[in-house]
Amino acid sequence: YGYYITNNLRMKVIIVLIVALAVTYCKTPLPMEKKVYIRREHSLIKPYSSMSMDTPMWDYSGSTIVSNNEIRLTPDHQSKAGRVWNTIPLMSRNWEVLMEFKVHGQGRTLYGDGFALWYTQERQLMAGPVFGAKNGFTGLGIFFDTYSNHNGEHSHGHPYISAVVHNGTQKYDHDTDGTHNEIAGCQSSFRGQKHDTFISIKYINNILTVHTDVRGKSKWTKCFEVNNVVLPVGYHLGLSASTGDLADNHDIKMLKLYEVDLVEGQTFNVEEALKIVPSAEGEPDRPHVEDTQPLFSRRVKTIFYICFGLVFVLIVGGVGYHYYNKYIIGRNKKRFY
Repeated sequence: YGYYITNNLRMKVIIVLIVALAVTYCKTPLPMEKKVYIRREHSLIKPYSSMSMDTPMWDYSGSTIVSNNEIRLTPDHQSKAGRVWNTIPLMSRNWEVLMEFKVHGQGRTLYGDGFALWYTQERQLMAGPVFGAKNGFTGLGIFFDTYSNHNGEHSHGHPYISAVVHNGTQKYDHDTDGTHNEIAGCQSSFRGQKHDTFISIKYINNILTVHTDVRGKSKWTKCFEVNNVVLPVGYHLGLSASTGDLADNHDIKMLKLYEVDLVEGQTFNVEEALKIVPSAEGEPDRPHVEDTQPLFSRRVKTIFYICFGLVFVLIVGGVGYHYYNKYIIGRNKKRFY
């Protein structure tokens, strides 16, 4: 009997350890005092093999390809655009998005363009120039920009993560990478990593907070935090990506939406929250200044530099070969005297 109790206790200890390890291994949202609840109708959780292109909770369009372990918004090919949109409106006042993603491709120095996570009034944005979705949207966009379009000087490098809140009247300025109307942003080396890359986007009590884990150290790093971001309920989550002359694979591995309890003192009236017009405090929109058009495009310049380098190597090689032959002939002549 004592032997049975010992074995039973041992098995319980083993089970507890296994569960503890499993919980530690799984990526969890950032620690919060309030309770969080996963909302599966707003989440993308693998395996995706059972998901069809006409699933009732998500719409797919463009170049999007669904495989067992990922949703590929664009392949590493030029001029592609893909979109995924949640058909069910999000009615949570406070929420957190936890997403695992991967941006990678053959390009080592030139690649693009990037992808976006959306919270928009539209159930699905049509194809357009803003990371594969249309301009003039209403709601929130979190942009993962991997290519600098250089309209004036930037105070940051790329890849770059930024947030934009529009009410339908503003336009995303593609030539400035959206820097003229972003509310916040940070440089982030999420592209081309061999390890898992994650982002946490929290919207709690009108505060938008973004953390990243892109260094493979299982440690969250704050990207930015913005107060007084006012968003309604009833909008739709979405994802989009695009490639142009440059390309990349834009893969979504997992997206989980957590509903978060109201904080102390926070009130929530559904009818009023549905009527809210999106707004945010940030730098005032700056006027667009047209770039001085270069005489040659970047691609032409790259080809020119390659050709110039090849010609230079051929000239140096030819001159070297000429003097080497001259030296050999001179040395042979000396042997006859």
